Amino acid sequence: MAYDSSNIFAKILRGEIPAHMVYEDHSTIAILDVMPQADGHALIIPKAAAENLFDLDPTLAAAVMTVGQRVALAARQVFRPEGITLMQFNGAEAGQTVFHFHLHVIPRYAGQALRSHGRGFADPAVLAEQAERLRVELQREQPR
Repeated sequence: MAYDSSNIFAKILRGEIPAHMVYEDHSTIAILDVMPQADGHALIIPKAAAENLFDLDPTLAAAVMTVGQRVALAARQVFRPEGITLMQFNGAEAGQTVFHFHLHVIPRYAGQALRSHGRGFADPAVLAEQAERLRVELQREQPR
């Protein structure tokens, strides 16, 4: 299957669709998921046309994981979850719904089950407030 440049993440990367951006560098962006499974659910997206892990350059895979760690550390400070789940899906049968490689960083809270994947939009005002808090923390912290 060829990479489909009309996917939502490709459109976000081209600036055609707005996103709640929390971080950007030369090879990745981090945004809040508009259909979060938990408060503070972020997505790390490489700036490359890669459908899945198998298409992703190893250098970009390392960059995504590095940013994922930074976002997880910031989320731990901002949201005070009891844990954080990292998830990444490859192919429809594995649960992938957007066919541009991305890493989920999902804060986990005691007694709260994850909401369904890809269903139910969050309040944009809540996302904007959460994104601002993460941006502030990410600007405050220094890379490891």
